[in-house]
Amino acid sequence: MSESYVIFGAYGGIGSALCRRLAKRGAHLLLAGRNEQHLADLATELRAESFCLDASSLPQVESCMRRAADFYGEVNGVANCVGSLLLKPAHLISEEEWDATVATNLKSAFVVVRAAAITMTQKGGSVVLLSTAAARIGLPNHEVISAAKAGVEGLTRALAQELGTDGIRVNCIIPGWVMTPRQLAEAVDTEAAATIAREQALTRRVFPDDIARMALWLAADDSSACTGQNWIVDGGWM
Repeated sequence: MSESYVIFGAYGGIGSALCRRLAKRGAHLLLAGRNEQHLADLATELRAESFCLDASSLPQVESCMRRAADFYGEVNGVANCVGSLLLKPAHLISEEEWDATVATNLKSAFVVVRAAAITMTQKGGSVVLLSTAAARIGLPNHEVISAAKAGVEGLTRALAQELGTDGIRVNCIIPGWVMTPRQLAEAVDTEAAATIAREQALTRRVFPDDIARMALWLAADDSSACTGQNWIVDGGWM
């Protein structure tokens, strides 16, 4: 029987790249996210199921995981590719903006792991989360995202200890500057993008598929001895 995975934030740059790689392996997929039309389009392309939700809502995510279990019998892995970016100096960030950014980036990670753990307790599985290089290095105007994603990294280590006895692995990927479709459209030819590439040890840009390849390895049994780790995939930027 093919393995089954639930991908949250499935239609984003990294999420869709991961979905396509999993589909090529013959995996069963449930694609989750906010935009119903984007989900439906990707689900049609990959012959997958879709579920429209807010990934920071525990009841909605639990319902999604139950749906996946009903479809496929069991869930082998989950990836939370949900994220947002708010670039503002701290003194200009409103309480509402803070709460929304933390909910999207940190609360969603907790909610996804909590719901996934209930589904995967009997047979184990893999959970992949996403952080950002901004959580490791000081960047101006990145205060909220740095705080939220640093929380994801701490959550990864704690949950790996808690869930390891159930055979559930929890790992986190830390991308640097990733050329998502939006960034490609806005910055691929700019001096800023070229400068970032030069600052990386590999002197090349990092694309969503670079992150997806690491996520695929972490989601599959190839990494069965790995948990509680925060994996940097940034072309050597940090």
